[in-house]
Amino acid sequence: MRVVLALFLLPSCVGAQNGRQTAAEPPRMGVPEAVATITPVDFRARIGFLADDALRGRGTPSPGLEVAAAYIASEFRSLGLMPAGDGETYLQRWPLEGSDSTLTAPNVVAILRGSDPVLADTYVVFSAHMDHVGVGAPDASGDSIYNGADDDASGTSAVIELAEAFASLAETTPRSLIFLTVSGEERGLLGSEYFAEHPPVPAESIVANINIDMIGRNSPDSAVVIGQEYSSLGPLAVSTAEAYPELRLTVGPDPWPEERFFFRSDHFHFARKEIPALFFFTGVHEDYHKPSDHVERIDVDKAARITRLIFHIGHAIATDPEPPRWTDDGLEQIRQLTGSR
Repeated sequence: MRVVLALFLLPSCVGAQNGRQTAAEPPRMGVPEAVATITPVDFRARIGFLADDALRGRGTPSPGLEVAAAYIASEFRSLGLMPAGDGETYLQRWPLEGSDSTLTAPNVVAILRGSDPVLADTYVVFSAHMDHVGVGAPDASGDSIYNGADDDASGTSAVIELAEAFASLAETTPRSLIFLTVSGEERGLLGSEYFAEHPPVPAESIVANINIDMIGRNSPDSAVVIGQEYSSLGPLAVSTAEAYPELRLTVGPDPWPEERFFFRSDHFHFARKEIPALFFFTGVHEDYHKPSDHVERIDVDKAARITRLIFHIGHAIATDPEPPRWTDDGLEQIRQLTGSR
């Protein structure tokens, strides 16, 4: 049944990648109601689809990755978001180095236009990687599909849930929002590198990136936010978590500096462009990069609560006339860490 569903979805979604709006407009809500659309039930369904065996681990490139991209594009279209990929589609295709030129991989990009005449020309980017490592050596049970439920179907689902919540608002935020899922992360952050070099808007107009990678496991009451010491986004994340105690989340700094996680996910290429960035992450676990990274092991309640927190942080950034700022020391450290000027 699931295999049939995946194969059926691909052509229908690919055909829906242009910007024509045929679905009904989502209901318009206040902030509390919009936040409430981010639910554990939605996470279970979205991760369950993306991490299904039918998608064969979403390797870059692969048919399963194309199914994931088509699904995400279809969701963005149903929300009435503006396509920001190639040729008025939601897909931004990037070439695989060393391959023939008809061989490419997809990013999926959509924009929700802001309401302010000036601030609408500035952007907050929510990102996650939709790829995983595909099919590999079987484990003791004979399973060879590396489903990547936490890594990073959880973050990808968060981006879709954020898009749904922001699109449901009766009053659009003053700044515009970009919802981005990239491929090639597992091959060296390739899709996000391409996006950073070929953004659909001027790079200098992007004021912040919030990247989401693996938010569905480990301690249910904490979220690690990497990079918070470098900019005003860090104090904002902490104060926002404190302002919403019902989320039952503590925002902590990076407890694994020796792992250099700052360099290992897609926010890195935004930081290289000196765009303030935060990385939401809840740590590796025994199923990391194994076939056992299944949806049944995801704490969907935690994933939903983290995503609600990200919504509030993103809403604050997109509403504040003042953009996030690097600290002087933080910018210098970023330049040293990334090898920029």
